[in-house]
Amino acid sequence: MDLFDKLQILADSAKYDAACTSSGVDRSSQGGALGNAVACGICHSFASDGRCISLLKVLMSNACIYNCKYCINRASNDVPRATFSPRELADLTISFYRRNYIEGLFLSSGIIKNPDYTCEKMIETLRILREEYRFAGYIHAKAIPGADSLLLNRLGQLADRMSVNIELPSQQSLALLAPNKTKEAILRPMGFIRERIQENTSDLVQYRHAPRFAPAGQSTQMIVGATQDTDYQILKLSAALYRKYGLKRVFYSAYVPVVSSPELPALDTKPPLLREHRLYQADWLLRFYGFEAGELLDEQHQSFNPLVDPKCNWALNHMELFPVEVNKAPLEMLLRVPGIGVKSAHRIVTARRNGTLDFAGLKRIGVVLKRAQYFILCRGKTAEGLKITPDAVMRSLISDRCRAMLPEQAEQLSLFQTAITREDVTKCLTGEL
Repeated sequence: MDLFDKLQILADSAKYDAACTSSGVDRSSQGGALGNAVACGICHSFASDGRCISLLKVLMSNACIYNCKYCINRASNDVPRATFSPRELADLTISFYRRNYIEGLFLSSGIIKNPDYTCEKMIETLRILREEYRFAGYIHAKAIPGADSLLLNRLGQLADRMSVNIELPSQQSLALLAPNKTKEAILRPMGFIRERIQENTSDLVQYRHAPRFAPAGQSTQMIVGATQDTDYQILKLSAALYRKYGLKRVFYSAYVPVVSSPELPALDTKPPLLREHRLYQADWLLRFYGFEAGELLDEQHQSFNPLVDPKCNWALNHMELFPVEVNKAPLEMLLRVPGIGVKSAHRIVTARRNGTLDFAGLKRIGVVLKRAQYFILCRGKTAEGLKITPDAVMRSLISDRCRAMLPEQAEQLSLFQTAITREDVTKCLTGEL
């Protein structure tokens, strides 16, 4: 098998891993080194200056000894197998970089022989890149659960970001679909990476030239829709991971049926893309808007509203807190108003120091008045000519993307044309009418 055949197999095998969107680290090449790492987005993202930045996303090998039922590369599945040697993959990466195809490497692998052997092969690949080619570009490496901590430490010294995919939200799901994996085996390397990052931060304060360990932090990925785990379970786990392990990102991957199994959705099942989208929206609220997982979902409501985003849904269920006066409300409350983002909230706080804001001023600041107008007051007044009808509110709060995904529901809800009270609007949008 030649190098191109291997690349076709192993790049295709890596496509279901979503956890590789941003580097979060700046590093310029020095003294004849090759490449640099940029903190802005990667993997087919756009930098602030308009550049498209991309990664070579590939597996070291898809010859895996594990038999995870959801994985196309599981041991019992009949698929073409291939394995790169460390030298082949390092040469390929540098060749692609010099041709300006890529700006970094995302490296994962199936388990070859055992976790330690697999990790050693990945380390050797990264060692060739860093020490022989003096490659200073961005590298994201997957930590191999079960590998020795000394190997994980070396891998973290060579990579910019590390990740350990938790894959399934509960031990029951792991036991059902990934019998070779345990929650403890996945969380142990997460804890080790967190401790090494904390130690390295202290080392760098004392010793300027101390070797850096995973300077861009760690991330993980969860599969959505392969099991019966609810949005509430997934979101609670994400909040706990952020809190305990200091993750930079939790990625959510809508399950794409690629294998036939009685424990999995049928092959003709569509990936739950809207559910994945809602989880990303809720994740953003946890990270930047001060929300707790228990505020967005609870034991009685374990799934996100398909019609409105989690922030709108929370606001509609807490209408006793609205409307808020934008010229007086604290930052924490402004962040909870639909249509007001983090930047807009800070701009409001800054602008109102010099005078009172009106709706025109809010629009210039960047507030999405189409949504926010139903939840705010300016100088004690609502927006001029605002009429609260189910049709108007629905059109304002349902995104174009969700309307396209759910045309029948959106059309049915827009049939109501009569004026109603704020309480009626709340009930209508939360499904009580």
